[in-house]
Amino acid sequence: MTQWLIRLFVKDRDNISNTKVRGAYANLACIVGIVCNVLLFAGKFAAGTFFGSVSIRADAMNNLSDASSNIVSLLGFQLGSRPADEKHPFGHARYEYLAGLAVAVMVLVIGIELLKESIGKVLQPTPVNFGWLSAAVLAASILVKLWMSLFNRKIGTLISSETLRATADDARNDVISTAAVLAASLAARVTGIDRLDGVAGVAVAAFILYSGVGLVRDTLDPILGAAPDPELIDRIERKVLTYPGVLGIHDLMLHDYGPGNRLVSFHVEMPAGADVLQSHDTIDTIEKDLMREEGLIATIHYDPVVTDDAHVNELRAFLDAQAARLAPDAAVHDLRIVPGATHTNVVFDCAVPPDYLTGKEQRAAALAAALREAVKKRWPDHFCVIHMESNYGAASPHRAPHAAH
Repeated sequence: MTQWLIRLFVKDRDNISNTKVRGAYANLACIVGIVCNVLLFAGKFAAGTFFGSVSIRADAMNNLSDASSNIVSLLGFQLGSRPADEKHPFGHARYEYLAGLAVAVMVLVIGIELLKESIGKVLQPTPVNFGWLSAAVLAASILVKLWMSLFNRKIGTLISSETLRATADDARNDVISTAAVLAASLAARVTGIDRLDGVAGVAVAAFILYSGVGLVRDTLDPILGAAPDPELIDRIERKVLTYPGVLGIHDLMLHDYGPGNRLVSFHVEMPAGADVLQSHDTIDTIEKDLMREEGLIATIHYDPVVTDDAHVNELRAFLDAQAARLAPDAAVHDLRIVPGATHTNVVFDCAVPPDYLTGKEQRAAALAAALREAVKKRWPDHFCVIHMESNYGAASPHRAPHAAH
């Protein structure tokens, strides 16, 4: 079914990097979700009303909220696909994140209303005339939602859409909640305890609220600037280190302006004695390859590294080893020395996780003090001037295996 729908409604389906093709995939997923959820809502609401089951009506309202979510997602994809303009030079793709936040708020509102109704049914239970027709409706809903979860996950993975991945998770959750309603309805019929229907309604409402809180958190993260995907960062770093002349990479930052609109910037360490034009050509090649292979707009800063000074190499190796021993998540870069008549300044940056700089334990200050003490113990006339900086949630700076220390 999934492949048939894709072949029918998505032209040039293999060219996923194309904005229009990506939009066609997203529109298909949203429209299929709207149609399926509206049909499920109608069937469940009719069955719940006819048989007097608040839990089935609660599940029906959950499907209605899902349909509303699909509509908002569709609007978000449409607005997000608008091209860049003078006021928004990086496009409008963040509309997808805003649409996801609106959906999450809607889910919370509906969950609260359903919780109030279900608690009332627990306190004052009414007879539930459960029949096999309603059981058939719920069983069919479970099968449809299971397919919708797989459908949205497949398309969400294809086009790298967090919105559709979240929709897939929501559909999977619906399978669980509907199964709970079906089980409670059967139990109420067998035992004659009508209060079980209200209890199931409370459970479904609580599950909706739990999912809504998770959706709010997931959609707020990219808007607020969440830490980049560790797998992507590791892939970028390992790739950059394969280019000739690259000794290391640090200060990597990823800026997310929405799906398909991501900017990355970082520093690459290259031998100071190498030909400048050759190094510049290598950097240009890295930027073009990252755009072609990862869809990333890259800005790269060139850091010349002195590789023919034995003392600098010794200092670099010593500091790398000390940083690894004292704080495995920290890394030293941009090392240089400034000799003087009475002492030598050892100037370098030390990248650490953000919590080193904001935590009450003053971990950054303690690490800097330990590094200064280690250097002073080895070279009494050396004084460290350290700039502690955040690695912005990315991995610690990487060095090529052949980099001189």
